[in-house]
Amino acid sequence: MSTSTSGLGTRVLGASNGSDRGGLTVSTLGLGCMGMSEFYGTADESEATATIHRALDLGVSFLDTADMYGPFTNERLVGRAIAGRRDEVVLATKFGNVRDPDDPRNRRIDGSPEYVRSACDASLQRLGVDHIDLYYQHRVDKTVPIEETVGAMAELVAAGKVSHLGLSEASPDTIRRAHSTHPITALQTEYSLWTRDLEDEILPLLRELGIGLVPYSPLGRGFLTGTITSTDDLEADDFRRHNPRFAGDALQANLAIVDAVRSVADGLGATPGQVALAWVLAQGDDVVPIPGTKRVRYLEENVAATDVRLTADDLARLDAAVPAPVGERYPDMSSIDR
Repeated sequence: MSTSTSGLGTRVLGASNGSDRGGLTVSTLGLGCMGMSEFYGTADESEATATIHRALDLGVSFLDTADMYGPFTNERLVGRAIAGRRDEVVLATKFGNVRDPDDPRNRRIDGSPEYVRSACDASLQRLGVDHIDLYYQHRVDKTVPIEETVGAMAELVAAGKVSHLGLSEASPDTIRRAHSTHPITALQTEYSLWTRDLEDEILPLLRELGIGLVPYSPLGRGFLTGTITSTDDLEADDFRRHNPRFAGDALQANLAIVDAVRSVADGLGATPGQVALAWVLAQGDDVVPIPGTKRVRYLEENVAATDVRLTADDLARLDAAVPAPVGERYPDMSSIDR
């Protein structure tokens, strides 16, 4: 299952969300570009660019970036990589996580209308494009009413700078209020076999409102591939070394999740990562995961997951066998709107 790509097709985000623009058609699988610039060890722009080009060749047209990645350098990388191929790309980027250029570890959240406008113009310039297909608020600014933030985002749509609007890591109340201000096409949030808390309230709400789901980290930040058994497997500057689910006893406990996924994968002739992605894809046609990678070989393995067909028995087996994860998703969850 590691090289076939015949199953890759398209899905529609926000197909019935009330927008006069209709839904946003994207590739069944997207590509998260964050790790091409930071957080996951050494960056290699040449390999990253080759990965983006290979993705487009395989039909993976939905590319995800953000102004904070780098900061700013990831948008420039993506912009250079898609130059001359813009018509093949559904381009998503985000605003709202503001990092200090002199010390990127210092962050704040800004959802003010003034910042929305200036951030969009800056992203357009860095990306080298005249419009953004899907523009997300990266994190909810709890000091600014969501109606004001989304109202400013709607102005970008009216101006032709943005085609569709999205939110990231938003609570049910925020989603409903935002959607009443302007149709929201997609919610991006973490979702995988080891992060399923959105199933109780958020996923039903998205389906009520006709909003698509774009899961990031569908491979559990690489953990569900089964290739990480110790933080010693990670580069010194890899942020996962400080992630609670990768720490000490938590990591050892969470290996039981990988064991459960691998048991299904072995029976299908697939890799654990492919089964983990296939599980996310099986959650509905309104779900479009964006696994991140900076290497062609992992991209090809991920794309081949679209050919893995999980039966009802496979899905039930995973539901029954995968234990709840140990540890929070981030060291500091205060920026998550709950």
